[in-house]
Amino acid sequence: MGLSWQQGPLSAGAIGHFLTPEPLPERLLFVEPLRRRMRVKFNDTWIADSENVILLHEPGRYPVAYFPRGDVDPQVLAASDKVTHHRDLGETTWYAVHARDRTTERAAWEFTSPPEHAAELQGRIAFAWRAMDAFYEEDERILGHAADPYHRIDIRNTSRTLEVRLGDTVVARSEHPVVLYESGFAPRWYVPRTDIDETQLHPVEGQTFCPYKGLCDYYDIGDAHRAAWTYRNAYPEVGRIGDMVSFEPDQVEIHLDGKRLDLEPGQKVVPHGVDRGLDVDEVRAH
Repeated sequence: MGLSWQQGPLSAGAIGHFLTPEPLPERLLFVEPLRRRMRVKFNDTWIADSENVILLHEPGRYPVAYFPRGDVDPQVLAASDKVTHHRDLGETTWYAVHARDRTTERAAWEFTSPPEHAAELQGRIAFAWRAMDAFYEEDERILGHAADPYHRIDIRNTSRTLEVRLGDTVVARSEHPVVLYESGFAPRWYVPRTDIDETQLHPVEGQTFCPYKGLCDYYDIGDAHRAAWTYRNAYPEVGRIGDMVSFEPDQVEIHLDGKRLDLEPGQKVVPHGVDRGLDVDEVRAH
């Protein structure tokens, strides 16, 4: 499962616990080799290409890829006057990224004086995901954030009855929804469009990205904002939920076999970049 985010074992909201006689530290960070080739594109230019990336897992955050300086084009980094302090890893130096006629400030960072136990992060550069054009593993683009190698998705058919209501209006009723189990998340229930009153779904602008499922589109239902979502062109690995619709249990009423579902804790993640100078909101993951 995802190690450090949602309800993973190293997250603050872990639903399990380690069987140790002494309590673990409040925060545990974990690094490991990615063992995949990763590339970064900025302004239509390849600025980093490495088979020696390491992933940093921090509590409550998606994993972040760190590239050896030697695998980053030295012409693209310009040190800025912004220096911050990471609570566990020390001084953080920020860089502007420049390629051809484009420059983005605070688009990369480096831990310049990590503690001895984190020495393998020395001399490594991370890039702000949203500031880059794209990240790739080999020739395939990775959306949203670096993929967690412990992440897993299972999709199961069910004959249970799922009903979605907004006030007195029945938005959906299905006797054959599918349930998606995703590492670190509560189960998510997806409904075929034939079982939905689509006049109640109002598309809204804006998409989110999931490196495991693809591009996500959203709907308002009445005055409930972004109360439903769909992966219209879900990745082949999760194709069974393609163009099905799921609903947010804190925005509309969802009843499963007559029992109302609640939004479980741990459904939000802080993307990397927060507390490091990037203006990024919390993301509710689906």
